[in-house]
Amino acid sequence: MDTFSLSLSLGSVSKTSKYLKVFPFLVGIFHFFMPLFGNILGITIMNTFNIASNIVLGLVLITLAVNLAIHYYKEENVNLNLNLLSVLFLAFSVSIDSFTVGLGISDITTKHYLASFIFAICSFTFTTIGLLIGKYSFKVIGKYASLCGIFLLLILGIFYLI
Repeated sequence: MDTFSLSLSLGSVSKTSKYLKVFPFLVGIFHFFMPLFGNILGITIMNTFNIASNIVLGLVLITLAVNLAIHYYKEENVNLNLNLLSVLFLAFSVSIDSFTVGLGISDITTKHYLASFIFAICSFTFTTIGLLIGKYSFKVIGKYASLCGIFLLLILGIFYLI
């Protein structure tokens, strides 16, 4: 859901980024590997550094929502000029929660690669749908499409912090 909300917002404000076309693929790739890495290394890292990935993700989502809201209320046309590094960071940030999925994946199934593949396909699909809805809803309802994405990002960010 977090990838959908972010892609909904990105689709409504970023019209020309060639890197946005690879965003769903990057999200899918990260959502494939993060549970696998979480399964292998997650328990050690979480115990060593004593951090919760949901807090990091919540802060990233709220920061994105606030940034988009500031531009929304400045009454300026926001066109994010995304470069490859920013798209990689966004894809990674919405995939952090899938790292924690890997912590418990062994309790659910022994087919880790299949589970990660299904997870990646679902994430890719939701990201693509969010980008398309964001792009076309902006044409129909204008800046309110951005407002919907901002609202969803804030709600999800708060949800991850709670």
